[in-house]
Amino acid sequence: MLTYDQWETAEKPSFPSDNETKGALDVLAWAYREYGDEMVYACSFGIEGIVLIDLISQVKPDAEIVFLDTGLHFQETYDTIEKVKEKYPSLRIVMKRPSLTLEQQAAQFGDELWKRDPNKCCELRKVIPLREALTGVTAWISGLRREQSPTRRHVEYINKDDKFRSVKVCPLIHWTWKDVWNYVYKHDLPYNVLHDRGYPSIGCAPCTAPAVDPNDLRSGRWAGQGKTECGLHLT
Repeated sequence: MLTYDQWETAEKPSFPSDNETKGALDVLAWAYREYGDEMVYACSFGIEGIVLIDLISQVKPDAEIVFLDTGLHFQETYDTIEKVKEKYPSLRIVMKRPSLTLEQQAAQFGDELWKRDPNKCCELRKVIPLREALTGVTAWISGLRREQSPTRRHVEYINKDDKFRSVKVCPLIHWTWKDVWNYVYKHDLPYNVLHDRGYPSIGCAPCTAPAVDPNDLRSGRWAGQGKTECGLHLT
């Protein structure tokens, strides 16, 4: 088995990228053969997540999906999760919450921490909970695409994840924004209606706005704060 600790010596798989899913189904089939229940999908239920859930359901209908429920998400995001539960009843969707409630966080760090120190807020409400969710897990799946941002251009299908000491599987690296939407429309998949309102990338409500740059799909995230990632994908 390809693990974090054996990364340097283990044989790495290769996958075709010239088929209908640009390698995504091949990657997922290999990953679930390799890791089985020792792998989870950390999903934000954005549009890439909807595609991955549909692909995963074809490979492992009872896969575990972890949603980092910060308590600050849009209602539309929670509505999307309910629609996904209805469409894929066999999936095991886990709502992973931080150890601190919003009230406890405010008492310790002050009100609206996300305005004063968004990195700390993301650490408390996303990074630490994901680390907890990945305890005892060998690999996790992410919906990163190379096209999304400069920080993601060099992502591979299979990655050594030093932050979480895990293997990070990214099946959609070669998909374009158009590919994602074509797949959603073709298969009539439910998705977050905020995507139709100018939100290509959707995170917590206080830190997410409609995209300010049509050429930068993540330009509505932490706008004006010099921040582009929540920390989950930074080493």
